[in-house]
Amino acid sequence: MERSLSYPTCEIMDRQTIAEHLALAERHVAEGQDHIERQRMVIAELERDRHDTTRAKELLDTFKTTQALHIADRDRLRQELAAARE
Repeated sequence: MERSLSYPTCEIMDRQTIAEHLALAERHVAEGQDHIERQRMVIAELERDRHDTTRAKELLDTFKTTQALHIADRDRLRQELAAARE
């Protein structure tokens, strides 16, 4: 099932509102990438020390899924902003 972290679309958002939501979405994408990179480092450290990585890898998968949603939301907002400028 495909999900999107979208904002209410009851009304057409004005350009300023879309731009504000886009800025937030961009921040979420950047933070999500940081989480993924940090988790990869945690997994590498666990593997190096020969610890179980099952839960750490599950968390990484969750981060990746969430990141895909953030990226989809950001891309949708970019399209909306471009359309609002036309």
